[in-house]
Amino acid sequence: MHDHTGFKERIDAVLVRLADEEEAALLDLHPELTPLSEQLRRSLARGKRLRAAFLYWGWRAAGQPDCDGVVRAAAAMELVHAAACTHDDIIDGSRMRHGQLTAHAAFAAAGRRSTPLAMILGDLLMGYAGHVFGTCGLPGAYLARTLPLWSALLRETMAGEFLEVLRTGPEPDRDPLVAESLEVARFKTAKYTVERPLHLGVTLGGGPRALMEAFSAYGLPLGEAFQLRDDLLGTFGDPARTGKSNLDDLRDAKPTALLALTVAAAGPDDRRLLAKLVGNPELGEAEASSVRGLMERGGARQRVEDMIRERIARAHGALDAAPLPAEARAALYDLAGTAADRSL
Repeated sequence: MHDHTGFKERIDAVLVRLADEEEAALLDLHPELTPLSEQLRRSLARGKRLRAAFLYWGWRAAGQPDCDGVVRAAAAMELVHAAACTHDDIIDGSRMRHGQLTAHAAFAAAGRRSTPLAMILGDLLMGYAGHVFGTCGLPGAYLARTLPLWSALLRETMAGEFLEVLRTGPEPDRDPLVAESLEVARFKTAKYTVERPLHLGVTLGGGPRALMEAFSAYGLPLGEAFQLRDDLLGTFGDPARTGKSNLDDLRDAKPTALLALTVAAAGPDDRRLLAKLVGNPELGEAEASSVRGLMERGGARQRVEDMIRERIARAHGALDAAPLPAEARAALYDLAGTAADRSL
């Protein structure tokens, strides 16, 4: 089961089945709900399925066998992610994700009131996450153990979103701080991408406390590395390869570590330039290019690469020390590599 492609196909199959069942149920309610069921299907059709993989390997690390029930439980993580992405894209005004129109952009293209419809889709996806998890087929006593963790996962993810929105945009009276951007990354990405899915898997499987602690020591630095890589891709990525804009983060003045480091290293002239360009919704390719140049020259880009490498090394170190079956350790080693290697 160490083959992530085979695992991804099993998760995809669960999500396709959900889309089929819910399409029938929605259209049974009312035929005009077709756009909702179509967009639901589109929202579930893509993704690397990393969050599902972390839950699955948490379960296996607890000494439990492969089974269809845990694959279904793991698929619930992808629904949490799809919900978060749907709302995130509205908040950020992002038009593209994975090379396709985001939900609100797709509704707008069809001439509909895009933001309210996409918000409703996001809510629906979050509701389905609980449904898929609760009906995964694992024993009720196993599922009951995870309820506090489900609450924690949702609380932390929403807290991260909220803090990010509070801190996004130019703040004339103070500089962005690296520590603050990492704090947002920890809540918004590290916990629900890596740490909490692993914790859910371990808890479902009845694993020991020591395993939970080891997975925090692995999951938090790795989750931060994912976010830092995402920040680099958001500014330096090639949209043809990443499937999303490389201007949005600069236009929104997203409070990334990359931006905080750039401001910290800039002299007075460069700071004036950054203040003029970053956060300007009209920012175009030429202006973005000059901001990227500043990020390179001041060493911010390299520093973020170093931070990613440091965190991957910490995650690997935590795995080495963890009481894990060999197969789970090898799989989690590989998954850590995907954070470091996502190409620009």
